[in-house]
Amino acid sequence: MFRNVVNQLVEWKKSDERKPLVVLGARQVGKTYSLLAFGKQYYKYVAYINCDENEQAKSLFAQDFNMERVLLAISAITKVPVVPGDTLIILDEIQELQRGLNSLKYFCENTPEYHVCVAGSLLGITLQHGTSFPVGKVDIIKMYPMTFSEFLIARGQDMMAELLKKKDWYTLTTLHPTLVQMLREYYLVGGMPEVVKNYLKTNDPNNIRRIQNKILLAYRNDIAKHTTSEEAKRIGIVWRSMPSQLSKENKKFIYGVAKKGGRAKEFEMAIQWLIDAGLVIRVGRASSPRMPLKIYEDLSAFKLYLFDVGLLGAMAEIDPASLILPNEMKEGKGMLTENFVCTQLAASVEQAIFYYSKENSPLEIDFMIQDGSRIVPIEVKSEENLKSKSLSAFLGQNDTAHGIRFSMSPYREQERMTNVPLYGAEVYFDRG
Repeated sequence: MFRNVVNQLVEWKKSDERKPLVVLGARQVGKTYSLLAFGKQYYKYVAYINCDENEQAKSLFAQDFNMERVLLAISAITKVPVVPGDTLIILDEIQELQRGLNSLKYFCENTPEYHVCVAGSLLGITLQHGTSFPVGKVDIIKMYPMTFSEFLIARGQDMMAELLKKKDWYTLTTLHPTLVQMLREYYLVGGMPEVVKNYLKTNDPNNIRRIQNKILLAYRNDIAKHTTSEEAKRIGIVWRSMPSQLSKENKKFIYGVAKKGGRAKEFEMAIQWLIDAGLVIRVGRASSPRMPLKIYEDLSAFKLYLFDVGLLGAMAEIDPASLILPNEMKEGKGMLTENFVCTQLAASVEQAIFYYSKENSPLEIDFMIQDGSRIVPIEVKSEENLKSKSLSAFLGQNDTAHGIRFSMSPYREQERMTNVPLYGAEVYFDRG
């Protein structure tokens, strides 16, 4: 299945300042598959080692960082010639190797002509817990579940995906009903590659739920395996509270929703673990709609979104039929729609994502990003209702701002506001 990350990998390959590459992302988002597909297409040889399963690799860096010896060992283990520029070296599950991450410093300094990529399950957790990490000696790419355009390509709708990329809104409007139906399918399936693959094979929504629940169980097992019992309990409380948090009209994370009487001190580390694992996306509150947004971040207020909309639907136990059939869904539309937009923005914009609320006022903007030299307020609507009280009020108070409203309505330009169909959330801010 095609993944947009391949384009980033190609740019990394071409770069004159290329360093060893670390690919981060939640378990099962397709890191290994994408690296192998990239290597197969753009290199003569691929030297792949799963460092968790290959016993010979366990002592690869235990002795020293003699890179001549290391490269010879990699070639011997993989039975692949290791040639500068022609061979892609992939060290998967690198966190399982003693001093594995630290070795990237020596790949960078001593053998920069070799192309090295590493990935691993919960690698983000490893990096945050005292593991020696060669800051400044690596490049980093973050991977997310398949976006809506990637889902379209997997569905065989390459031309629709291309029209989205080109932002050909006129032509897309003629295809609007089809795209809306496919978006509803995406709400059900989400972007986990295993789920998408099974859906294309079986077209069975109920089986989709079984696979999603299997993935959610794997994440719960990861939490238990990689933390203490007390930490696992707190992480589990936050994790299970996600549907309740996002079903509120005001989606600001409330500790008391996770646990009655809960406080920040009790759950801060649990939330950070989920962020580092790539399982949730943190959206901070901007206290002022001015540039740069980062310096106006209120660190005490934030929203958390699940990294995949399909898994959120499974966690909330939403009936698959209500997602596929128009007008059948009575509850949860706003929750899924806002989470969908967040995941598409996270996968496509480089800047941090915020939301904006004004002190002592009901005014709240769902998302706010810094796009070039402008601040963009974003409102999300789950259907075709185009009344935008908060966004209209915000624009009335900020004379130079131009708002974006994502909804199920086709593209249209209005005074100081652009309505973008929800299926365009991923591509709208893309300058490529």
